[in-house]
Amino acid sequence: MGNLTGGLISGLVFGAFVVVTMLPMQFPDKTTALLAAFLSRFGIGLVIGCVQLPWPGWLIGVVFGLLLSIPDALITRAYAPILIIGTIGGAIIGGILHGWK
Repeated sequence: MGNLTGGLISGLVFGAFVVVTMLPMQFPDKTTALLAAFLSRFGIGLVIGCVQLPWPGWLIGVVFGLLLSIPDALITRAYAPILIIGTIGGAIIGGILHGWK
């Protein structure tokens, strides 16, 4: 599987996972919140799939998962859940797509 394809699939899976976990929550504009969360997590998977760095895969995932989660955390002020999920999800995606070594 190519890195672009892996990134697209990883982004879709990660985005869908986050949306499913957010469904029971209440938001003033739930559709917008779910769409924004999906797009943010989709972007994490896509970027990790497309980037080529000489780092261990899990580290690539941690760096980009954290970096791309910071704006959402700052806007929502829900720092811990957004940063933790983005970092862990990024590490998993990076490890799967680029290897754990």
